[in-house]
Amino acid sequence: MEDQIYVYHAQMCKMLSHPKRLEIINLLRDGEMNVTELSLKLRMTPANLSQHLALMRERKILIARKDGNSVYYRLADTRFLEAYDILREILVEQIRRDATLVESTR
Repeated sequence: MEDQIYVYHAQMCKMLSHPKRLEIINLLRDGEMNVTELSLKLRMTPANLSQHLALMRERKILIARKDGNSVYYRLADTRFLEAYDILREILVEQIRRDATLVESTR
């Protein structure tokens, strides 16, 4: 079982390794959006966006809901936002430390 968890964890990290997918998670922070809204905010073609959304649905990050001709997406579990925010805080701290280090060497 432990080995399978490592495999799933690695697959999840691989899925999250694209900046646009991280941006999708952040955009869906406040609730669901349809493909057109996401496409405009991300400045992506619907076709390219659909590939990312399909992968995220496959990994159970997103849930899709159809309403007429529109498909709406939302986060499957809001705990993804906690993980997203913690990692982002760590990265911001690293960037600040690196900037401080660079400034101190000048």
